[in-house]
Parts: sequence; structure tokens; C-alpha cells
Amino acid sequence: MKHAWWVLLLGCGALLVASPVSVSRAEDKKDDGKGVVIEFGELKSKTPADWKEQEIPEKARGLGRIYQFTLPKKGEDKDDAELFVFYFKGSGGDAKSNIDRWKGMFNPPEGKKIDDVAKTTEMKVGDVPVTYFEIEGTYKFKAAPFDPKAEVTLKPNYKMINVIFDCPKGPYFIRMVGPAKTMDEHKKGFDGWLKAFK
Repeated sequence: MKHAWWVLLLGCGALLVASPVSVSRAEDKKDDGKGVVIEFGELKSKTPADWKEQEIPEKARGLGRIYQFTLPKKGEDKDDAELFVFYFKGSGGDAKSNIDRWKGMFNPPEGKKIDDVAKTTEMKVGDVPVTYFEIEGTYKFKAAPFDPKAEVTLKPNYKMINVIFDCPKGPYFIRMVGPAKTMDEHKKGFDGWLKAFK
């Protein structure tokens, strides 16, 4: 990696502060079936119309989650994809350590190594540096991700995208995870949403 990135370490509650911008929904931000305006600092972009904004549980809000969406399942997939946006203050270490942690959330398909199914891209959205990490395989889902004793449910044929959005009043962190077919169908809209921030 050529740059030092702000990174997300879930569970590091000591780093958490309130978002520097209000996340209350003004009338023009409500889900009217045409998408929701998301703000990262002074940057904005409207989500695709089929993303459904969800109420954030109080506990999750206290752990840095500021937006939450379901993305409807596609094809024969049984589950919707989910998308979360987090805001934390401070650096949680270098990108490599966090990417290694994200890799640890998946088992690779049979016959492959985890590095065969993981990819990191550095890019910019306008002038904002962005780290874009993709991985696929069997997802080690935990309903209580911060509890080391929480039961792990293996979900085969899943994909996940993690994004570090290093805007001036950030950083902000995005995670989209779900069944492979559903993720593939929503990826174009997700990428377009990211690139539209201004």
C-alpha cells in the first residue's frame, strides 16, 4: 500500500465519537422510493431507488453505525444483501492489518487460497482517497460480531465489499455483504453511488 489509510476496527469503542454532520432525515432525505441522500461530511450522493433504509438498533448506533440498508435479493438467493455505513474518529492501524482481519471473515472456496478471492483497489472519488476491498467465499457470519464467544454461521457463496472513504471530515466506512448473485446484481448501482459523491 502506498498510503496510510484511516481504517475501521469494529469493537474499538474508545475511538467512537458522534458524526460531525447530522444524520437526521430532512424531508428531502427520506426514502420516497427514489433513493436516500447520504452525507459524508460535506459530500452527498443519492442511493439507488431499490435500497431500503432500515432503522438502526440503538446498540448498533452506539457502535458507530449511522446508516443501514437492505438490498433486495436476486435470482434464487434466499437472503437480501445488507449495507452499513460507519463513522469513527481516529486511526485503527494500517490498511494491511485491517485487510487481513477482513480476510479472516471468509473461508475461500475449495481449491483456492484467500488471496485468490480477495482484491484491494486504491482510487479516488473526486479528490477523496478511497480504499475498495472485495472478497468472496464462505462468510463466517456472527449475529453478535463483537462477542468472541458468539456462534458462527457459515454462509457459502457470499461476497463482501468494504470501503474506506477518506473525505476531509471523515473517514467513513462502508460494508456491503450478501449472497453472490445478489451482490453481483447490486454492484453496478453501488459503484455508481460511490462515484457520484460530490
